[in-house]
Amino acid sequence: MARLPKSFYARDALTVARDLLGCLFVHVLDGERLAVRLVETEAYRGQIDPGSHGYRGPTARTEVMYGPPAHLYVYFTYGMHWCANVVCARDGVCEAVLLRAGEPLEGIDTMRARRGGIANDRLIASGPARLTQAMGIARAHNGARLLAPCSIWCAEDSTTTAIRRLRIAQTKRIGLSAGRGDDLPWRFALADSPFTSRPTRVNRG
Repeated sequence: MARLPKSFYARDALTVARDLLGCLFVHVLDGERLAVRLVETEAYRGQIDPGSHGYRGPTARTEVMYGPPAHLYVYFTYGMHWCANVVCARDGVCEAVLLRAGEPLEGIDTMRARRGGIANDRLIASGPARLTQAMGIARAHNGARLLAPCSIWCAEDSTTTAIRRLRIAQTKRIGLSAGRGDDLPWRFALADSPFTSRPTRVNRG
């Protein structure tokens, strides 16, 4: 396993979103390592993207997205859920990748308990809110650094390389209202993975 360097994140959100598929997302929580393999992501591109929180410029809420890459942007949604994004592009440019779903790999019993004792492992992290709940990501992690030394990071291994060559589907993003970038094909997923938030076919075009 090799941790992703800053140069990985210092690229546009579309490139990072695709290349994060197959990567490991790791959080050392209370001395235990929790890890998922990322199987679904979405790119958000700031002031050129009406679906982005940063569309209308920087605010106190979105300042992390405008900061340097290789940090987490964590936000609260629907009055009940946290969602985690990886900040990318260069410092001052608002781009980020939403971590939508992951396949549980390490600390599965703990993740299952954090999800209320859910029996079906496929549903532990199959959605952005489920993923953060399972991984113990919340408000305190907004702005967290993903580079060493740190307790949260992304990494790649030999499986990551194989996944990048195959099995990638690209679709419209999920859950956006009409006119807010809902037509942009900026969601990426492993098409044959049962751990995505919804079934996805490979785009062979």
